[in-house]
Amino acid sequence: MNHQEKPPEENLTEMMEFSLLGFADMPHLQWFLFGLFLVIYIIILISNGTIFLITKMDPALQSPVYFFLANFSFLEICYVTATLPRMLMNLGTQRRRISMAACATQMCFVLLFGGTESLLLAVMAYDRYVAICNPLHYPVVMNHRVCIQLVTGSWITGIPVMIGHTYQIFSLPFCRSKQINHFFCDIPPILKLACGDTFVNEMLVYIVTVLFVMFPFLLILCSYSKIISIILKLPSATSQAKAFSTCSSHLMVVVLFFGSCIITYLRPNTRHSEGTDKVLSLFYTILTPLFNPVIYSLRNKDVIRVLKKLLCK
Repeated sequence: MNHQEKPPEENLTEMMEFSLLGFADMPHLQWFLFGLFLVIYIIILISNGTIFLITKMDPALQSPVYFFLANFSFLEICYVTATLPRMLMNLGTQRRRISMAACATQMCFVLLFGGTESLLLAVMAYDRYVAICNPLHYPVVMNHRVCIQLVTGSWITGIPVMIGHTYQIFSLPFCRSKQINHFFCDIPPILKLACGDTFVNEMLVYIVTVLFVMFPFLLILCSYSKIISIILKLPSATSQAKAFSTCSSHLMVVVLFFGSCIITYLRPNTRHSEGTDKVLSLFYTILTPLFNPVIYSLRNKDVIRVLKKLLCK
């Protein structure tokens, strides 16, 4: 009798756990990948942490643009911390098990930070639009109260949506293989493991992606199109070149982040390639937090000047 009761408990334990395969298909590169991602993680923490600290401490960097940069740098640290430590632990220990609760928590934070990044990038593009296209009204339009409201809205808007979205996904029955062919708990590989009807969940993925990815992306493109039209009217070719250089670098990061997100979440489910999903997710979860400090801050003369002053001290 006791022997018959034991298997259901074991099955229940198995049902409550997943296995993150990560890069298990490259066994000879495990320690190389561990070292590579560890170095990337340290660089992201140091670069974004430095930008956050100097924008808070230096009196010369108290304008709205640096207020947004400080929040953006802090967000990048949170965003990458939601995925990389777990990946490093899996690579270092080869223990790939993750509980359903931990998997749901990771997905929720990744979605929340990703949605916040989309909205914050749109806010930063709007800030540049007002500064370049309407400079006389910039101090009034982008006052401290408005800046706080925009940042707060970016952080809290997605909380109920992402929590509800995650809850609905993990309410599905999982009766297939518990192996997640990914390095973190992302929506497409989790939905592939569900044995129930996922039509509603897939529709919600499209709706959330449109609201938190496509809509901010279009706002950013509109802002930069206005900015570029103003730049073309500048009399100096040197000023045009400098402005175009800044805009092009910003747009490069925007396209990298939003493009990889759009392809991952808006492709039809039948066309999903697990290998392609892993590569694309590397772009929006790791590479953009790595490049953003260089693109948005470390090419800025004011930031470089403050850094040099701190190093000299």
